[in-house]
Amino acid sequence: MRLHILGICGTFMGGLAALARSAGHAVSGCDANVYPPMSTQLAALGIALTEGYDAAQLKSVAADADVFVVGNAISRGNPLLEAVLDTGRAYTSGPQWLAENVLRDKWVLAVAGTHGKTTTTALLAWILDCAGLDPGFLIGGVATDFGVSARLTSAPFFVIEADEYDTAFSDKRSKFVHYRPRTAILNNLEYDHADIFADLAAIETQFHHLVRTIPRTGRLVVNGGDANLARVLARGCWSEVERFGPSGTRADWTIAADGTVVHDGAPQGALSPFALIGAHNRLNALAAVVAARHVSVSARESLAALATFRGVKRRLELRGTAGGIAVYDDFAHHPTAIAATVEALRREVGASRILAVLEPRSNTMKLGTMKAALASSLGAADLVFCYAPNLGWDPAEALEPLGKRARTESQLGALIDAIVAAARDGDHVLVMSNGGFGGIHEKLLARFAATRE
Repeated sequence: MRLHILGICGTFMGGLAALARSAGHAVSGCDANVYPPMSTQLAALGIALTEGYDAAQLKSVAADADVFVVGNAISRGNPLLEAVLDTGRAYTSGPQWLAENVLRDKWVLAVAGTHGKTTTTALLAWILDCAGLDPGFLIGGVATDFGVSARLTSAPFFVIEADEYDTAFSDKRSKFVHYRPRTAILNNLEYDHADIFADLAAIETQFHHLVRTIPRTGRLVVNGGDANLARVLARGCWSEVERFGPSGTRADWTIAADGTVVHDGAPQGALSPFALIGAHNRLNALAAVVAARHVSVSARESLAALATFRGVKRRLELRGTAGGIAVYDDFAHHPTAIAATVEALRREVGASRILAVLEPRSNTMKLGTMKAALASSLGAADLVFCYAPNLGWDPAEALEPLGKRARTESQLGALIDAIVAAARDGDHVLVMSNGGFGGIHEKLLARFAATRE
């Protein structure tokens, strides 16, 4: 089969491309926004990539495509999509193609939730890999230990990041309803994706649809302290349920600040050492431990595996140190994730200064839906720099509660100049964006090296 993928550089679609290539299919694709790590992964796989969505692709690079796989970033009006529809060419969504060609007959372990999906998926895949189960996986990022975001194996297990975002222009159900998992982690749930969902209740309905797909012999691993998830399960649940949470909460599984894991009052071992920092990552790890137990990996085996886990690119990833200043890259773009990331770094660096650099780039942030929570989410940072070109709301006004600690720029060059002028030896610069951010990490490191070394 020959696939031409529209939106191939998205983390999901790029992973799908890798899986299709591994399965022996011919793969090409196109995208308008190309940046690492997905562009690098596609190049390494030898997958031909066309810049843009010109309809002429139907007569050139995609002339002999059997099916066009359309990413959910593609909307009506896209020139190539319109040409596909006008000519009656075969098309499908990424999740549907994956369900029919990869996940069928697999024991699917899915990781859902507003936050922590990518990290938890990588943790779970690593546990199963260390246990010798050789799982296939599709992760919304590149796990350092695997070096890729997706892998296809002949083993019966497949670990997948289960996104609640919509499937495609022609299918407005959440992606995860296509996956039919036997094991599902529900990490947390709050309002997000304001461009798709009218309110929290609409997202809860999609999670309820996911719960409906879990078989009676399946298992839900649920954050026991999340009231929104409790409301989802109250609408109906037909599967086994195990709940997890921090020590001191009423959950089947708990984890303490020192990493001690307890199941029904019995100690199971400790998450130590562990490369990831923050209470949120301890809960991510615990969820992975509980889910792995469903496929007969003991908690002690899982904790031993996690001691060797090295992380996920773009999740508090140290990109380098120059001039005595450390620069980190993180995918955080929702106020809850921003707060968790800043606070985790604060606990790690103590009294050292944190310079938070934010690009409110997600569709939800562009709409201004979360702007009231932005200042408080950055409260643990010493200085805040916001890059805000062409937003429909004023980020400077939203960040006013931070006073002189916050600065907003609409030009990337001016933003970098401001950061370089403010930074000093021993600082930690935390860059947060769900995009490439104009290569700001390398530019900052180069400037720090040039001006301070």
